[in-house]
Amino acid sequence: VQLQASGGGLVKPGGSLRLSCAASGSIFSINAVGWFRQAPGKEREFVAAINWGAGRTFYADAVKGRFTIYKDNAKNTVYLQLNSLKPEDTAVYYCAASIVRSGEYNYWGQGTQVTVSS
Repeated sequence: VQLQASGGGLVKPGGSLRLSCAASGSIFSINAVGWFRQAPGKEREFVAAINWGAGRTFYADAVKGRFTIYKDNAKNTVYLQLNSLKPEDTAVYYCAASIVRSGEYNYWGQGTQVTVSS
């Protein structure tokens, strides 16, 4: 499985961005796709995830009500819509794929930088 993340950028507080994670390769083996982020000097943290088949979604408390994860089956792409952005959302965002029955995120895309600053 290969993952290609894109969509980061510089945005002012209160602004919005949409991140994309395009999957290719052994798509049939994917169980879920998640987004994680890592800010400078901090550990990587979970942001959101979506079940590949059923579309069930999961969110970290810090982003509930502001971020939305969804997927386009035709494009094998998972999106993360970031609204009402705050400076503390500044981080490198990574997408990752969990393979069926693995219990972990096995494949990672390259990061995309999100900077929230006035």
